[in-house]
Amino acid sequence: MPQQLEVVQRLTAHKGKVWSASWHPSGKMFASCGEDKTIRIWSQDKNDWVMQTVLSDGHSRTIRDVAFSNCGMFLASTSFDATISIWDKKGNEFECNSTLEGHENEVKSVAWSVTGNFLATCSRDKSVWVWDIGANCEEFDCAAVLNAHTQDVKKVIWHPHLDILVSASYDNSIKMYKEDSVDNDWICTNTLQSHTSTVWSISFDKTGNRLISCSDDNTLKVWQKYDVNNEEGIVTPDNEPTWKCVCTLSGYHDRSIYDVSWCKLTGLIATACGDDNIRIFKETESSNKKNEPTFELETKILAHKQDVNCVKWNPVIPGLLISTSDDSDIKLWKFNVKK
Repeated sequence: MPQQLEVVQRLTAHKGKVWSASWHPSGKMFASCGEDKTIRIWSQDKNDWVMQTVLSDGHSRTIRDVAFSNCGMFLASTSFDATISIWDKKGNEFECNSTLEGHENEVKSVAWSVTGNFLATCSRDKSVWVWDIGANCEEFDCAAVLNAHTQDVKKVIWHPHLDILVSASYDNSIKMYKEDSVDNDWICTNTLQSHTSTVWSISFDKTGNRLISCSDDNTLKVWQKYDVNNEEGIVTPDNEPTWKCVCTLSGYHDRSIYDVSWCKLTGLIATACGDDNIRIFKETESSNKKNEPTFELETKILAHKQDVNCVKWNPVIPGLLISTSDDSDIKLWKFNVKK
């Protein structure tokens, strides 16, 4: 039987740790970033992935995260230099057209809202910033500085369909935010607590009604949304939906889980771990999807020589996964479904 997770290609252009990668919404391009202060843009040429360009003039220190906008025309990057750069994609070229300042320490994560109205960033300075995006991404105004966390904020993501923001932190918690329609202030609507150590990353399923989190406590947790007047009778304070932890996956990882990606096409869950492995989980056929979901480990593979920092499923091609590592490598993987 063939290996379920097979290497498609190994890419070795970066020097030092490769922190993150982001797929272009077309699925035919991705960006990577790392310790060498560069962003590298990769595209598919027939069956191979080749480096298209190197962006080296945006930051003065390690680049921690990159994210393509949903329209595909812009790329955001964050750095240990406490800034965010916005790159304008013009044909096959990228030009830095904005540098956003305000965070006091290294900026850990960046995410574009699905509507294209907002950009979110988070930092070691314990804050989450929401940026209001002007026409054609020519202006970025700070819409809110959210100080809901008490420690370093590791990750920000947006809901797949709504302008709802989620953050994960060194303070072991996950926070959710939305804009108050009355006064346009951003407010924290939910605090999700169950992890016993740093929450490194979070990912929504395709519906946006479930969220998965990964942690320094070596566990994954699946969270379920319960709307107001839900049939289960779960209390929803302030007429806001409540999120409950409905599944904990423990005993599968030997070290910290640094990243998690819930595929919107297949429902597969990939994890990046400090034990140098990638693991793929799948919801069982007998799962009670809402209140008591169950998941099984599909495969585990020694993927890199050092910590795996990032895993991302391709948004268009089912089963295509990218990983980045402290070992300077980027790898593309193909998950083969069991026959």
